[in-house]
Amino acid sequence: MAILIRGDVLLSAYLDACETELRAFKPGNVSVYSEAHDMTVEDFRRSAAASGPFLCDPELNLGEKIFQATRATREVVRCNTNLGIILLAAPLFQAVQEIRGGETLRDALRRVLGTTTQTDAAWAYKAIRLAQPGGLGESPEQDVHDEPEVTLLEAMVLAEHRDRIAYQYTNSFVDVFEFAIPSYHRNLSRWGDKEWSAVAVFAGLLMRIPDSHIERKFGARYTGIVASRMAQIDKALSVSDRPEQVMPLLREVDAEFKSCGINPGTTADLTVACLLAVRLEALLSQR
Repeated sequence: MAILIRGDVLLSAYLDACETELRAFKPGNVSVYSEAHDMTVEDFRRSAAASGPFLCDPELNLGEKIFQATRATREVVRCNTNLGIILLAAPLFQAVQEIRGGETLRDALRRVLGTTTQTDAAWAYKAIRLAQPGGLGESPEQDVHDEPEVTLLEAMVLAEHRDRIAYQYTNSFVDVFEFAIPSYHRNLSRWGDKEWSAVAVFAGLLMRIPDSHIERKFGARYTGIVASRMAQIDKALSVSDRPEQVMPLLREVDAEFKSCGINPGTTADLTVACLLAVRLEALLSQR
């Protein structure tokens, strides 16, 4: 039997995750500290408010969640603010809505990802075409401009080598559950601050994993530089009992990245997924 959590409670968790990520200073990304890339904080807030009700709708299947949330976003903003967030959030919500007694969130997520359909893929392809993410080109197999002949999971297998969000689908959100969530809890215990804990998650992910959004735009041109700068931030945070002391370094790296057009958008999306999963796990623990 599914464990039911009210839609308004799920929506609150989603909006809180999105807002926490916006209030975390993530170098190169849009945040309350620094806007860029022709996007504003309010663009992201409107996007979260528009997409959330569809992501939390138990009547929609996985693919429909992805498309309807993307469509609603495009009606309130004119750029791709949150396709990656939607692609990561939709299966998390589907897992919560289909979870069975005794299952963990990741157990249910693994089952949801393993049972995606060709219809899910068709809806997701339609969402991607609508969002028009930067760097979207053509693929020799199952191109998103065509109708899919595979399930959504099978489509993600074809993309996992070039897209870290696709990699989450094929590896049961490994970066979220095996690195980001433990990092978040560890730093939350140290600092008692969810926004600074999100900064630590972001820096740790970007230090370890090349950002798909950056690499679609620049190739490997900035991969080493980005990893090195994140390692500096990660080290500074790891030895600080007062993370706000790292703010000058964050501002310096943020200015450097934005002057070069570097936007670690995929890493920001993974950070939101971490924050959402933490909140969903907390809700499940209360049942």
